[in-house]
Amino acid sequence: MTTPRETILTALADLLRTVPHVPVLRGEVLPERVSTAGLMILRDGEPGEPGVTLSPLRYHYQHRAEIEAVVQGADRDATFAALCASIGAALSADRTLGGHCDWIEAEAPRPVDLPIEGAASLKAAVIPAILHYSTADPLA
Repeated sequence: MTTPRETILTALADLLRTVPHVPVLRGEVLPERVSTAGLMILRDGEPGEPGVTLSPLRYHYQHRAEIEAVVQGADRDATFAALCASIGAALSADRTLGGHCDWIEAEAPRPVDLPIEGAASLKAAVIPAILHYSTADPLA
């Protein structure tokens, strides 16, 4: 049985896969090689404390998932900017993830340069994606 939370996270991963030429992993470790277009790793994140309404009982979440955006190469600043813009465009195109959640919004990334011994450095950032949804059960 797939829970609403898992359905939403799967829908988010599928939406991110619409960004052309950029691989999307879910919950994986950073691989040794990053494609020239970049890489995204979706982390499930934290659902946080829900708001609760009674009659009917509903738990309202603002779940904070994380999209790790990583690029490598000589033109990493431009590639990183393009990757972030592509992520924003994908999220804007389907704010409800096909009707699975109430709303999704991203927060601004905080990029960092990560030196790699013997290779071009990485430019990476965590982009928080806030998923607004409700469930009938906190374990769903």
